[in-house]
Formats: sequence, C-alpha cells, structure tokens
Amino acid sequence: MERGGSALKVRSSWIRVAFASAALGVAATLGGCETDGTEYSLRALQPLSQAMLAELERKHMPKESPILVRLFKEEAGLEIWKRDDTGRFALLRTYPICRWSGELGPKIIEGDRQAPEGFYTITPAQFNPNSHY
Repeated sequence: MERGGSALKVRSSWIRVAFASAALGVAATLGGCETDGTEYSLRALQPLSQAMLAELERKHMPKESPILVRLFKEEAGLEIWKRDDTGRFALLRTYPICRWSGELGPKIIEGDRQAPEGFYTITPAQFNPNSHY
C-alpha cells in the first residue's frame, strides 16, 4: 500500500508542476497583449500602396485626414469615408460584406455575438497586431 501511495504523490506533484507551468505560460502570453497605448500594430503603420495614394490625390483627400467607417448590416455593405481638402467627408471606397453576427441593433455586452453599431473612435494602438483584417 505504501508503494502505491508514493507513486500517487509523485504523480500528483508532477501534475501540479505541469498545471503551474501551463498557468505561468498563459499569464505571460496574455500579459504580452496589454499595451499602454504607445505600442502600435506594425500592420497599422504599413505605408499606403501607390494605387491608394493616387486615389487619395485624385479625390483631394490628405492621407493623414480622419476616416469614417459605415457598416450596413441589412444591406451587407461597408463604406469608407475620408475627409477631403474642403473638410467634408466624401466616400472613398465601398466593400461588400458576407457575414455579420447578431441581430439588427446595438451591441449590449461583450461576448453577445452582436456586431457593434454606433460611433467609435479607433486609434492605431487599438488594432490587433495578429489580425489579418
């Protein structure tokens, strides 16, 4: 009986060490996701393509001017508007979207699988550096 008890103690000690190591690994990984607002996604800082620069010039839109994104769930479309030389927003591009989650109406809580609706200010520090979108 003593022998089995020792084996059980060794096994449970090993399991505790494994779980503790996994927990530390997860904590380190999640800790790396926190930013203080000074770290930007490299993808967000990529230079604009020559085609986009030409389009902005043709539409008299400074590349530094703000953008407005309009998403129409029911119509399955996304519009990108940009402020032009006159200070007014003008349509830059339109994209079809194939999916959105939830019902028509605003997002209420995180995790409700509802696509957000409303007005949001987004800075480069908020971009997900691991996203392809």
